[in-house]
This record gives sequence, structure tokens and C-alpha cells, in this order.
Amino acid sequence: MIIILDAMGGDNAPIATIKGAVKAINEIDSEILLVGNEKIINEHVKKMYGKDSINEISEKLRIHNTTETIEMEDIPTQAIKHKKDSSMVVGFNLLKEGKGDVFISAGNSGALLTGATLIVGRIKGIDRPAIAPMLPSYKKGLMLMDAGANTNCKPLNLLQFAQMANIYLKKIYNVENPAIGLLNIGTEETKGNDLVKESYILLKESSKDLGINFIGNVEGRDAFTGEVDALITDGFTGNVFLKTIEGFGKLVKKSLTENLKKNIFTTLGAIPALPSIKRFSKTMDYKEYGGALFLGVKQPVVKAHGSSDEYLFYCTIKQAERFAKSGTVELIKEEFEKKLKERKIACYKITGE
Repeated sequence: MIIILDAMGGDNAPIATIKGAVKAINEIDSEILLVGNEKIINEHVKKMYGKDSINEISEKLRIHNTTETIEMEDIPTQAIKHKKDSSMVVGFNLLKEGKGDVFISAGNSGALLTGATLIVGRIKGIDRPAIAPMLPSYKKGLMLMDAGANTNCKPLNLLQFAQMANIYLKKIYNVENPAIGLLNIGTEETKGNDLVKESYILLKESSKDLGINFIGNVEGRDAFTGEVDALITDGFTGNVFLKTIEGFGKLVKKSLTENLKKNIFTTLGAIPALPSIKRFSKTMDYKEYGGALFLGVKQPVVKAHGSSDEYLFYCTIKQAERFAKSGTVELIKEEFEKKLKERKIACYKITGE
């Protein structure tokens, strides 16, 4: 298996991508193909590891040379169309051509979504692919879908997000009957805007037929109780929710650190609790869950956080290997192709065409 890594994508590339790949390579079965400027990558390898080539660190590390990079400020569609030799576009083409099994990038989010949709292609039957990160929750993870790919959605989109989340959680996390909720301002059926109210009705009516354990509306404050496995929403709301949680997590960490170091007494008093504090910190760290999956395209694509450091790339690489090995994309394809076939049969019985 080959993991294609956009070595030039992200705020800390290529240093963080190189370090993450080196850290992960001995803990995975796959090879890692770093896509980017070979000269720049090997210059950093020389400085950091004293090797002339990254292949000298491990035979499972290789470089596919490119000459361009899609920058964060680039207009997504134009960048994908005109920067043909960028690390992102080349990476997508390698994936499409079967020269790799999963693609990871921390680069321009809009370009990543555009490239995945235009180059890799949508799964037949899926109206819109979506970004699905895992967040920390009480004694488990929480999948958020969509976290920013689709700012304007229809009820059908949210239903399909629920279907994909259901398949992924069963396959990757072995959750037998994932509890899937709809993010809303209240738990009552009548609460929310038109999109949420209509989506509620559609999910409620379709869940039994689709094998989805739809638990109804979920308020933001109840999302992390451990009673919800996936939270479904449109990309605008999901992205605001995600960024708020990340910001609050940083606040908790900063406040806790400052209070423990306030004076000699608080520092000494914290020593016996340090193991518990470290466990708590690890549980609350979103980095532990890797990147965000881009579900709904024909091959595995993972969006790493734009500010990913060495450790987050390391976690994302391990997550990407699990994702590719799981066969989740094939299961999603099968489910939606089956539903398309059923609709065609039903239509034929009604119209005879």
C-alpha cells in the first residue's frame, strides 16, 4: 500500500510533513510517497537527518518531484486548472491513476475539495462529498459531518452525510449501531431553520430503510456526552462548531497550565495529579484523531489541518492507512449503487421505462 503525501501543503510544510513521515514510517506497513520539490525536500533532510536523500532514512520513503505549489491564498478552481505540476494536483492524479491508495494534504482547503471532486470524482449517487473530522468525546470519538465542504445544503445532502458516517463508524471504529444525531438549537422536531426541520423529517422517515440509528436533534452542549457517535449538519454550521471547539480546547489548556504554574504551591500541589492531567490533555487533543476524511469521492482522501505539525502529520498518516485498508470507500460505493439500482427498478415498475 502507498500513502501519497502532499509534502508542500500546509503552514509548516515541508519540515512538518517530512518529520511526520519519518516518525510514522516504522509504525505502518505502507510506503510513503512525498509529492513535492525534490531538491527542497532533500535539503531539509540533509539539515535534519544528515542524509543526502530521504530514501536513505527508509526504503519505504520516496519522493515524486514537482515544481509548483498551491498557496493558501490561491483561488481554488484556478489553482487546480493552472498549476498542473503542483504537489496537490500531481498527488490527486497519482491517486486517480492507481499509483497510490490514499492522498493526504494540509494545503488550501478549497483547492483540495475542488481537486478531489474534479480529478478523483464523486461516487455515483452522492450529490455532495463532505469533510468528516473526528472530535474528542466522553470515552470515545465524535464524527462531525460536514465540517466545511458545503456551506449551502439540501435535506438530501444531510441524509447522505448520515449514510456515509454510518458506514465509516461501523467499519473503522467497529461501532455496531452508531448513534447519529442532527445538530440543532433544540431537541424538538419543530425547532431549527427550514433545512434542519426538513432534514429531520427525511432522516426520521428514511433511517429504518437505510439502517441508520437516527436519535433525533442534538444540541451543541449535549454533543460530547458520549451518547452521540456522529453529528450531522451543513458545512457552514459544522465549520463554526469545529473552530469553536478547537478554540475552547486551547483556552482550557492555556488556563489550566497558567493556574498550575501560578506559584510554588500550585506547582507542587499539581505534581501528584500530573499523570491524570496528561491523560486528560491527551484525550482532549484533536491531534490524536488525525485529519478529516473527505467522504463521497471515489478514492480515499484525507484533509490534514492547515497548521499541522510533525505529530499531527504522524497521526494523520496512521489514520490514512487505516482508512485505505478498511475498504470504506468501496462500501460507500456499493451502498449508493445499490440504492440507485433500487430506485431505477421502482421507477421502471411505475412507468415501464
